[in-house]
Amino acid sequence: MRSWKERLSHTLLFETGGLIMVTPLASWVSGHGFGEVGVLALGLATIAMLWNLVWNRLFDAWVPTRRRSLVQRLGQALGFELGLLVTTLPVVAWWLSIGLVEAFWLDLGFMLFFLAYALVFNTLFDHVMRRYLAWGGV
Repeated sequence: MRSWKERLSHTLLFETGGLIMVTPLASWVSGHGFGEVGVLALGLATIAMLWNLVWNRLFDAWVPTRRRSLVQRLGQALGFELGLLVTTLPVVAWWLSIGLVEAFWLDLGFMLFFLAYALVFNTLFDHVMRRYLAWGGV
């Protein structure tokens, strides 16, 4: 099982990369200002980081290997995104002053983006960590 230190590094790298990519895109797609979306994105990233730590520790216990199949990777990403969607939907609607349906569609678009991003990121992260550990890293 991965350590809390490794999971924290994973989470910080994942969320930082996600913020850099998604904030300008969300501003453009939603028509809301970059600052307004940026504050929302930072708040959501904070929620996502906490959920990421919890979800991936649970997933590590269920699938305790660094060599995961595509189906396992998809399950990992989908479980994370669905949990996050349920938690953040009311926050998005409230912050942007939009209805739940509009917030759902916006969140769904970003969920699909982050599903692909999580699949690629998690695969690369595990590949790098396997090499690091093989070289004697702790």
